[in-house]
Amino acid sequence: MEIYLDNTATTHYDTRVIETMVPFYSELYGNASSIHKAGKRPAEAIEQARQIIAGKIHCKPDEIYFTSGGTESNNWALKGVFYSNKQKGNHIITTSIEHPSILETANWLGEHKAKITLIPVNNQGFVDVDDIRKAIRNDTVLISVMHANNEIGTIEPIGSIGTLCREKGILFHTDACQSFTKETIDTEEQYIDLMTLNAHKIHGPKGVGALYIRKGSRCEAFIHGGGQENNMRSGTYNTPDIAGFGKAAEIASEEDVQKMSLLRDFFISEVSSKLEGVFLNGPVGGKRLCNNINLRFSKVKGKSLFTELNKRNIIISAGSACSSTRLTPSHVLTALGLDEESAHEGVRISLSKWTNKEELDYVIHHIIDIVDDLRKK
Repeated sequence: MEIYLDNTATTHYDTRVIETMVPFYSELYGNASSIHKAGKRPAEAIEQARQIIAGKIHCKPDEIYFTSGGTESNNWALKGVFYSNKQKGNHIITTSIEHPSILETANWLGEHKAKITLIPVNNQGFVDVDDIRKAIRNDTVLISVMHANNEIGTIEPIGSIGTLCREKGILFHTDACQSFTKETIDTEEQYIDLMTLNAHKIHGPKGVGALYIRKGSRCEAFIHGGGQENNMRSGTYNTPDIAGFGKAAEIASEEDVQKMSLLRDFFISEVSSKLEGVFLNGPVGGKRLCNNINLRFSKVKGKSLFTELNKRNIIISAGSACSSTRLTPSHVLTALGLDEESAHEGVRISLSKWTNKEELDYVIHHIIDIVDDLRKK
């Protein structure tokens, strides 16, 4: 038996998603851009998915642009706004705990005449809106702050940040890959101008995502060619995955969120009460993503715990999926103020809608056993 607890990295396909996708691999194989009969049903499926996703974030369907995933959407948001707003300025504000697809894109833009300001966070991963306010300059064109952190689950105050951006006439982008369908998102109430989404974090297919761009926001087209996505992102439509993305968004439920929240809190409480030297990275309760657990066990390397659990068919992450193979400590944990040794002690455990208490009881038992053993050694 394998217990999979790395759902922040990716999730298992929901069978209903697969059932939605299969026809577009077989009889409904037509190109959605074709105007003949074979392209009609695929085109309809794409527009249906667009409407479903738009409904989840309270925007217009034609403000949703399909991409290959979160990394592309983040690249597009930063590069597209930067190159479309050069007359206004070249300053971009983001935070020190963003996903690498934001930080590396910002670094690249910095080599192409952009000015980048990284806002620090506190010891729970929260950005201070006043720090953002103080960093705004006359040439600031974009502020990008992720909604929920992929490593420590911190849910940032995007409504307050969006309000600030609207007051200052600055575009606001948020990476919502982890929070989409898990937290309430309203592009109107939270004043969001651009938002990154993807499918494989919500039991949908890999290789498909979306970028929401508020109508009227200046953002350069990302891929030129056949004119798909209103000439903003050309390329033959990935119809099966887009249809699967729409289905995954459609079937996501508040009941699943509540269940994961309860199991998250149960796990943290049980491990903390049964072992000494256990520290939670990030906030508690409602300010934390429902499925995210990030713990440090003093005097135990996260890699060692990860390896021992892996031998017992318990799958977790020694950090984020993007950094767990590196020897350097997590940039998120060091941004919280942890030293290198403490940062190397972190492990991430992330739940899914199918995780149950019996599985977690089993995992808790083995974590206690392994941590005790490693500390003795």
